[in-house]
Amino acid sequence: MALFEPGRPTQHLPIYGSDEVADVTGAGDTVIATMAMALSIGASPPEAALLANYAGGLVVMKRGTATVTADELQQAVVTDLEV
Repeated sequence: MALFEPGRPTQHLPIYGSDEVADVTGAGDTVIATMAMALSIGASPPEAALLANYAGGLVVMKRGTATVTADELQQAVVTDLEV
């Protein structure tokens, strides 16, 4: 994922999760919804993009049209911070 902001260098975020994708159905919707939600509660654009990147990475590891729960998202962030 890449985050473009006026007057700032492009920020590139590496993929979250496995590079073995099960299904990309709805991944873009998940990313934009998570980004919008994070921005709406006061996250900065880089914070929102990072959270959206986690959500997108989680959803593509599931088969078919899938969702990501708040618990799954929180666990991904916590686990990543522990590494």
